[in-house]
Order: sequence, then C-alpha cells, then structure tokens
Amino acid sequence: MVRRALFIGRFQPFHKGHLKVAKDLLDKFEELIIVVGSSQYSHTKENPFTTGERISMIRLALDEEGINPSRYFIVPVPDVEMHSTWVSHVISYSPKFDVIYTNEPLTRRLFIEAGFKVESIPFYNREKLSATEIRRRILFNEDWEELVPKSVANFIKQIDGVNRIIDLSKNDK
Repeated sequence: MVRRALFIGRFQPFHKGHLKVAKDLLDKFEELIIVVGSSQYSHTKENPFTTGERISMIRLALDEEGINPSRYFIVPVPDVEMHSTWVSHVISYSPKFDVIYTNEPLTRRLFIEAGFKVESIPFYNREKLSATEIRRRILFNEDWEELVPKSVANFIKQIDGVNRIIDLSKNDK
C-alpha cells in the first residue's frame, strides 16, 4: 500500500519554506497530499490569492524542482463552521493518508482526537520564510522574491499580485 502524508496550509503565497517541507516529506513518503486550506477565501489582506492561483504556485514550484506530478495531489478544502466536522470534511476531499503534518494547534488537536498520527512540521528560517512576512515585504517595497521559488515570483508578477496586495491593504478613510 502506498504511504501518503498530508500537509495542510493556506499558501498565501507558497514560499521556500513550504517547498522544503514538501521535498522533505516526499523523501519520507511515496506520495504527498497538499491541502490548500481556507480555499473559499481570496482578495483579502490575509488571503490575497485565489485557490486556483495557489494551486498554480504550488505546481509551478514543484515543477521547477523536477518533482514528478504523479507523487503529489493538490486538494483545495474550504473551511467549515463547526470545528468538530472539519476532520471528516478534509477526509472527504482527500485520498487516504497515513500521517498529517501541521503546526496549527486547532488542526493538530482535531486530528489527534480523531485518532490520526500527527507530526510537527520543522520550521525553516521561520523569521523570514512566512507568507505574512512576504506580504509585509511586498507592502513596504522590500525584497520578497528571495523568499519564494523563482517560478512563484514570476507568477505573482504575471497576475499583478503585488498591486493586488497593495490595493487590498488600503482602506477608504
């Protein structure tokens, strides 16, 4: 039977830390399920990119690394109102998996209570490699491209993502 890991994130945007996690998990498992969480959100300060754009970023980054697409799934999963139903919600969207990798406390707790093996994700250069930091750098016109794979930087520029983030941070006051 194929051993699969599940890796959940919002990927707003997908950065080099996410890529390192994906590569490390693919070294340990035959296949990886990448869950694009909060898939219903886009065009907000915290969630500027659409689900389709996030899937494209992930795919571009993995392609750039030469990772065979047959080794991973990218699955969008929207949030639910009741936390107690979220694990079954994720299961219904995903292929079967053996272990979940997350650092998000609520996600950890819900999957542990449901009887799943849950592992922590090692942070790689967390003070820099975070989507929040990337969005902050974009807003303050600082170097953000060094934090994402080249293909992701090109994609963000192609979809005018920099101006989107800037526009979404404005208010009408």
